[in-house]
Amino acid sequence: MNAMQLLTMEHDSLMDVKSLTQEGNTLVIEGRIMGALPVRAVLTPEQARAALKLIDLKTFLFLLTILFRK
Repeated sequence: MNAMQLLTMEHDSLMDVKSLTQEGNTLVIEGRIMGALPVRAVLTPEQARAALKLIDLKTFLFLLTILFRK
């Protein structure tokens, strides 16, 4: 099973993301928080636009290259 992990600054598992799926105009994120609590979160277009406002040019460029880093 493939899963993406979101980690704390101490590299402890915060959330295991098991799937990212589209439902209508939303992105549904399914996984487990702290290895125990199942969660199903929804990212709406409005919230995606709000997230983009948090990213400056330096962070945007980093995101473009993160897949190619060790």
